Amino acid sequence: MEFKYGLISSDSHGQLDKDAFTARMSRSEWGDKIPHIVEVREDKYDFPVERWVVNGEVQAGNVCNCPTAMGDRAYPQRWEDVPREVYDPAARVRALDRDRIDAEVLFPNGPGGNYFQAGPAFELACVRAYNEALAEFRRSSRRFVPLAILPFLSPIETIVAETERAIQLGHGGINMLADPSFAAAGLKNLSDPFWEPLWNACQDMGVAVHLHASAGLAGQLSLPQWKEYTRKQAHAVSTLRNFCTATQMIPYLIFSGLLEKFPRLQWVFAETGLGWVSSTLEACDHEWEKRHLWTEGILTRPSEQFRRQMHVDFWFETVGIELRGLIGVDNIMWESDFPHITSTYPDSWKVVERSLAGVPAAEREKVLFRNAARLYGLNEAAGPLEGNART
Repeated sequence: MEFKYGLISSDSHGQLDKDAFTARMSRSEWGDKIPHIVEVREDKYDFPVERWVVNGEVQAGNVCNCPTAMGDRAYPQRWEDVPREVYDPAARVRALDRDRIDAEVLFPNGPGGNYFQAGPAFELACVRAYNEALAEFRRSSRRFVPLAILPFLSPIETIVAETERAIQLGHGGINMLADPSFAAAGLKNLSDPFWEPLWNACQDMGVAVHLHASAGLAGQLSLPQWKEYTRKQAHAVSTLRNFCTATQMIPYLIFSGLLEKFPRLQWVFAETGLGWVSSTLEACDHEWEKRHLWTEGILTRPSEQFRRQMHVDFWFETVGIELRGLIGVDNIMWESDFPHITSTYPDSWKVVERSLAGVPAAEREKVLFRNAARLYGLNEAAGPLEGNART
């Protein structure tokens, strides 16, 4: 693909259309359990609102998490109010051009991610429908890199088969829980041999494993929300704690030996920022040296493992960028987080210029699009056009 602007968002969110599941799941088999939108009454609104229903349960939150696309950064309460650029690939391309972004990686937007509610068969049907629907973005344009979700309750053979099917459909990687054993009884943590066929498959296919924000750890590793927070204060706390939960995943993946066992498998930490990475790597290197962990099978220095196999996203930081040499310039990618409330849209380049002030051109290009283009197999041959809109 041609890089017109020289900018790739490595963390955006792909919203499925309201009929995505009903059009792809068997009505005779699943009936009203199929994810769909219904009208409900809520005390805080004096009009009927719409919400997603999954397995007969009304989902918390709004009908769509897309405040940035709304202009006034409000949340839509009815599907008719959701901008088409959130869920329609053709309209989404126009939004990319408006923000001067070449391509974006698509993580889930509600309802998406996990479907544990009614057992393995229902989960698998939802996952297959989701992966098929999100792949429509990729079929519409190579500027989209969708990420597949997994049927966690299924046997590993089914999980691997669905992963391989999703990659064939056009997905560019998988979205993973940091510790599936927290999510549902009987699931295994990531270092358990249960997952090794999946790691092998991803390694062989050359696709990355993605851990988004807390990747399911926030509820387990965070302080309870203070009841006196305003809504905006509560959101700020919930966003910033993602930086902290990610610090636990680096030593986990390194000291469990998982990275050494699968040395070509790539991992991405999305929506976690950068500032925490250098101190975490320094601490890991210190412990590795102090404990002589190479005598226990951890043969490669932790910071070298990180630079060989891990990638981190940022969207506003300057401190993390100042420490890019310690992190690894080849391991940093930019994100817009569209259409969530923290998104830089539609002024992403203003934020980019602030974050990357003084960074040499070659390093800027790596961080802004070349690292992502390499990781997701996008064609870099053309390079950014001369005189693009970066200034």
